[in-house]
Amino acid sequence: MKAIILAAGRGSRMKNLTYQRPKCLVEVCGKTLLDWQIESLQEAGITEIAIVTGYKREMLANRGLNEFHNADWAVTNMVSSLACAEAWLKTEPCIVSYSDIFYSPAAVESLMDCNAPLAITYDPNWLKLWSQRFSDPLSDAETFRLTPKHKLAEIGHKPKSLDEVRGQYMGLLRFSPEAWIEVLRIRSCLTSEQRDKMHMTRTLQKIIEAKRMSITAIPYLDHWGEVDSADDLEVYNKVDQ
Repeated sequence: MKAIILAAGRGSRMKNLTYQRPKCLVEVCGKTLLDWQIESLQEAGITEIAIVTGYKREMLANRGLNEFHNADWAVTNMVSSLACAEAWLKTEPCIVSYSDIFYSPAAVESLMDCNAPLAITYDPNWLKLWSQRFSDPLSDAETFRLTPKHKLAEIGHKPKSLDEVRGQYMGLLRFSPEAWIEVLRIRSCLTSEQRDKMHMTRTLQKIIEAKRMSITAIPYLDHWGEVDSADDLEVYNKVDQ
């Protein structure tokens, strides 16, 4: 199985931390986010890893990774970046990782062991981490509902209460060629502007609404984190001490 790391964006909310480098080269607990991802993927047994570049692509060269480049990174979102790696996605299952997260090999292994066409990992104990990151956890949360059979029922909307958030989507997925074809079908019905603006969670919600394919949700209980700001770095570095 192959893996694709989505690292095209700048991460403007990081401010001066990404003025001179891509977000994935920011360090957490003494190691760059990219190194965290590569190590976890390799320890899980993945040997072929690609990176979708955009902002400051030259800083991501010569790392032993296959490169797909999103020349329009400044005006497109993550699914458009993922589409740059279609040559891989349409031929075999791929693990897809956001570049602003870190996780253990166990998260990757859980996806590799899953035979569902489309699967994601999620943190059922998300509230503890979000309470450390935000004074109001709901301010940066999205709805996340599950069916009794652990299929994703809703994602990506603004929650009105904690009851609407049964877990936190991590930004780590497994796409089969069948699932990628479904994404392409959904994107084909959109205007070019809509395609450029549509986020991953909105795409997943569109798949749910189409009712042609279910999305398997795999709970993950090990160490992980998402980095959106300098404050996040303080939270994770403090936990590691």
